[in-house]
Amino acid sequence: MKICVVGTGYVGLVAGTCFAETGNDVICVDVDERKIKMLNKGEIPIYEPGLKELVDRNASKGRLFFTTDLDKAVKASLIIFVAVGTPPEEDGSSDLRHVLAVARDVGRAMNGYKVIVDKSTVPVGTADLVREAVSKETQHPFDVVSNPEFLKEGAAIDDFMRPDRVVIGVDNPRVEALMKDLYSPFVRTGHPIIAMDVRSAEMTKYASNALLATKISFMNEIARLCERVGADVNLVRQGVGSDVRIGHQFLFPGVGYGGSCFPKDIKALVHTAREYDTSLEILAAVESVNERQKRHLVDKVKAYYGPDLKGRCFAVWGLSFKPRTDDMREAPAIVIIKELMAAGATVQAYDPQAMEVAHGIFGESVALMKDEYEAVNGADALLIVTEWNEFREPNFDLIRKSLKAPIIFDGRNIYEPAKMAAQGFRYFSIGRAPVEV
Repeated sequence: MKICVVGTGYVGLVAGTCFAETGNDVICVDVDERKIKMLNKGEIPIYEPGLKELVDRNASKGRLFFTTDLDKAVKASLIIFVAVGTPPEEDGSSDLRHVLAVARDVGRAMNGYKVIVDKSTVPVGTADLVREAVSKETQHPFDVVSNPEFLKEGAAIDDFMRPDRVVIGVDNPRVEALMKDLYSPFVRTGHPIIAMDVRSAEMTKYASNALLATKISFMNEIARLCERVGADVNLVRQGVGSDVRIGHQFLFPGVGYGGSCFPKDIKALVHTAREYDTSLEILAAVESVNERQKRHLVDKVKAYYGPDLKGRCFAVWGLSFKPRTDDMREAPAIVIIKELMAAGATVQAYDPQAMEVAHGIFGESVALMKDEYEAVNGADALLIVTEWNEFREPNFDLIRKSLKAPIIFDGRNIYEPAKMAAQGFRYFSIGRAPVEV
């Protein structure tokens, strides 16, 4: 098929590349000339494991192109995916200016029948707005489809190539058949393509993310209670997750969720509810719990050292909101570092991928170190914020010698308390009793 993907962020670039991988001819469009020049030189503007290899292969095969010429790309394509950003407004609503601007541009460029697919995460009713915007610019026939993405940063290629499910919101049986044909190579193992009405598809994306965020905040609440009553949240998590009705995923306590999806989508869904004179009280609590949880590790630091941290230096391992990405949008590390500095401390930080992004956020106010061991050198304590695999089995002897005192505040519970005791560390984690030596 002939496909145009508008927007080359996480969603657009991954989607376009994966569609090309299954033999389609794909043109990826972006208004950012610098980004398009990078992509045409084989440089990937985001960090996503496995993406560069797929881009290089499909570009060399002549199936994947990058351009700023939307008009030409639309004219050459049957299906146009809209995958531009929908940043949150101050009231929590989604900013649809980019989506609707693309809709108008697509309408002006149309030279025949087109299928316009909303791939961006957009509120219920957006397809109607897109349809209206396109109709004002063209007399050519078209259909609008909702096709929400369910990609996890750090595992986006695998999620797209082997999805749990594909959701398509359609009003036309002919378009439903076309979309199912497009996605059929990705669901050969039997996972479903679920067709539904457009508004239900738009709601499905938000409901999914809201439920996952709720599981995270719920477990963080339980972890706080475990600390008070003397229970071990890791054991509680295993007992709860073994119930097949609940499952083990998204039950890991920590320092809260971040990223480009959960925070934005929760706010947008709560805002949509207000627009329809409905309150989502559970989700309001989920958001509140998450904001509090981002400060929980610093509360432990202050409980140990006192509220005044002047003269203290802390090492921070992990800056991205999750492993296998350089994305720091809404990352707990930002809140934690700012809270430490507000209390007078200095910070030495390291992340395997997010150092350039972190420099753009903190400038020179945070010492960004070349590796994890340089970060702990001379620090009062180590704070673990992101659970990168390379942090799981470090050189504890070197860490102990490098720190002023053998103290670790683990915001992701990546170590076992008994092992930390044997290594001679004072160890503070989430939802478990502290280790004092």
